[in-house]
Amino acid sequence: MVRRVLAITLIPVAAIALAACSSGPGGSATSAAPCAATPSGSASDAVTVNGDFGTPVTVELEGDLDPASTERSVPIEGSGEPAQPGQTVNVYYSVFRGSTGEKIESGLDLSAEPTPFVLDETVFISGLVKTLGCSTPDSRVVGVIPPDEAFGDMSAQLGLEEGEALIFVADVVSVEDTPEQTPEPVPSVDLPQPGAWTDNIPTVDLAASPPVVTIPDAAPPAELVLTVLEEGDGDVVPNGANVTVDYQGTSWDSKQVFDQSFDAQPATFPTSGVIKGFAAGIVGQQVGSTVLVSIPPALAYGEDPAAHELGGQTLVFLITIHGYE
Repeated sequence: MVRRVLAITLIPVAAIALAACSSGPGGSATSAAPCAATPSGSASDAVTVNGDFGTPVTVELEGDLDPASTERSVPIEGSGEPAQPGQTVNVYYSVFRGSTGEKIESGLDLSAEPTPFVLDETVFISGLVKTLGCSTPDSRVVGVIPPDEAFGDMSAQLGLEEGEALIFVADVVSVEDTPEQTPEPVPSVDLPQPGAWTDNIPTVDLAASPPVVTIPDAAPPAELVLTVLEEGDGDVVPNGANVTVDYQGTSWDSKQVFDQSFDAQPATFPTSGVIKGFAAGIVGQQVGSTVLVSIPPALAYGEDPAAHELGGQTLVFLITIHGYE
């Protein structure tokens, strides 16, 4: 699963935050019928995009954007065969708040390469698929997506207000058939072993909904440390598993929660696809356990604040392990 909500915070891979809640295999185009492109409207026409094709862009808005359904405008027309359902569209993308035009996420912040999106609503949010459907290479498309075709009740985790739309801007580099995918085993990774947490342990209220972690006014641990708050009685999570967890991430520096799933739904991801300190807090623990792990910058997002918004910070994760496969 591109959620800033998951993707950027835990899985530093472009476009995870824009994923749907379920996943499915890709496939080639399912229809050669003429494309029925999502129409434009007053909301999408009110968005002006500034910036050259394939470069970082900004947006300017004229009025409030409150579409009843996804609207799609094409400020730069491309050429070639339009993208059909099931195909993969490779794009440079950016996501903005529909109320202010503030950037939420950009693929170019994560990779110099275009990001692939499969036109499949079981893989990505429906508003994104509606925006990219029927797009042609060398085109720029703008989608204004209402919450019910984006993240719904999870919108608050992206910092969006209730009812606030998303603006999705994509410069389409190419369109191609999606190869059939055979699941591969998740690789194991070399993980550090957390030490025991003995000093300056945050207080945790597991009875609250969502749970509340209170960081003490003290220096954070210098090393990776972990304490088991509730021990489960299930199997031990192996290295290389796909795990399902609830989690809450708090910055020791700011004392603020920056991401969580406790107020939405559990998240599933491979232990090889998250920051090492987070994976180390899960691998070796029993299913059903709730743990608290403190992760120094070197095992999170590095020491450089300019490289990532959480760079240079010690992160504290509360994690409940529901299962693995």
